[in-house]
Amino acid sequence: MNNLKTIDMLENDSIKVEIVTHESLSGSKTGRGAKTIYYQEKAGIKLKNVKITLKGGSVAIEAGALYFMKGNIEVKSAVGKGFMKNLGTSLLSGEKLFKPEYTGTGEIWLEPSFGHYAIVELEDDEIIVDKGLFYACQNTLEVSAVSQKNISSALFGGEGLFQTRIKGSGIAVLSIPVPQNELIIYKLEDDTLSVDGNFAILRKGKIDFTVKPISKGLGTMASGEGLVQTFKGTGEVWLAPTQIVYELLDMGYPLSSISGAGSSNTKTK
Repeated sequence: MNNLKTIDMLENDSIKVEIVTHESLSGSKTGRGAKTIYYQEKAGIKLKNVKITLKGGSVAIEAGALYFMKGNIEVKSAVGKGFMKNLGTSLLSGEKLFKPEYTGTGEIWLEPSFGHYAIVELEDDEIIVDKGLFYACQNTLEVSAVSQKNISSALFGGEGLFQTRIKGSGIAVLSIPVPQNELIIYKLEDDTLSVDGNFAILRKGKIDFTVKPISKGLGTMASGEGLVQTFKGTGEVWLAPTQIVYELLDMGYPLSSISGAGSSNTKTK
């Protein structure tokens, strides 16, 4: 197993969570597959697994994410507190209500992916993340869908009516849209962050999220700018500014189409 490398890790008394990469893939049986792997490795794209070591603790995992496990581990379907309330919210938000819970001692490996992950630890705190980012967490954390607090953010924010709240104390794993070293993390102190785009993926602390025109004096037509996501208060906001680049490339747009004019902008004041 010397082909495996741990690139990130968090641990407490109950669990250890690792992001493990496969440093090279040499098992392709076709030239086409080998060519794809060759260029991915040249670009630094590594196959990854999330590995969770249970030390008598419990972890909830996104349904369908289990790859394999070893040890004395009991599995049950966990629906959490307030089943009927969560059921209605789940149906509206599209979030999966049933998240299998694994308890005991041993190893759990989640499905391999070329995607990206972040491990976060909360201490009597909460984070709000984009829908679909939750991947796994200790059962000491509560995961629920939370609706936007105002009409503007729900209708024009680009994040939908619901996002995901992770609350309590413990370790969580997020499936993020870009490598962690490409994130920009702003720590706000009674400050304002304005984002022209949908690449703010997480907020933490006492931060109000609204959507409004970028200029009070000019309409959006006159200013040449549209509505911006606004984060105001004290706390933390995670931005994934390179997300749009990968999305455009994946849709087949050439690099020349990615220009500064009319692109997403971020401002603090």
